[in-house]
Amino acid sequence: MRIALFITCLADALYPDVGRATVTVLERLGHTVEFPRAQTCCGQMHVNTGYQAQALPLVERFAEVFAPYDAVVAPSGSCVGSVRHQHAMVAERFGSPELVARVEAVAAKTYELSELLVDVLGVTDVGAYFPHRVTYHPTCHSLRMLRVGDKPMQLLRAVEAIDLVELPDAEQCCGFGGTFAIKNADTSTAASSRVGLSPTRSIRSEWQVG
Repeated sequence: MRIALFITCLADALYPDVGRATVTVLERLGHTVEFPRAQTCCGQMHVNTGYQAQALPLVERFAEVFAPYDAVVAPSGSCVGSVRHQHAMVAERFGSPELVARVEAVAAKTYELSELLVDVLGVTDVGAYFPHRVTYHPTCHSLRMLRVGDKPMQLLRAVEAIDLVELPDAEQCCGFGGTFAIKNADTSTAASSRVGLSPTRSIRSEWQVG
């Protein structure tokens, strides 16, 4: 399968090793992974903060750049949620019927990494070895928007030598919420304290599980 990696802005800027690890896993499974250099932000931040019209060029770019591939994968439930649930809305409001069709076609083959591995490739054991204590905190978008369910946990349980600890109240919000953590820092910090995770660590945990 010819797979395109959509790295996402935050992973590219702060956790580039996550993208490299994603490529390593998929290539080890026998797939061709490409990184389209023309990719940009998916536009989620624009849409979430009320600048939907300004997101249109980013939606158009995404549909154009990723159209040639068999599948698109991102190590982020949040950005995949935007592609699958926001792009068509933006295209309908500010674009054209032709753009809507192109956007929907690309969205249908865009996956969060655990979805691609478990649902599309039928893989629950990637041959990983990690002899450390680990817990997993699902993000709101992966849990509620994409409904990935226990796919990340299936992948974790198959890791050799791992000490996997269930996180109490894992379904509670970590407090990050994208720009919410910036605009409402006190509330964000209070929410993260309830689950014992900082907002940064909670989002990083999703990518590391990837």
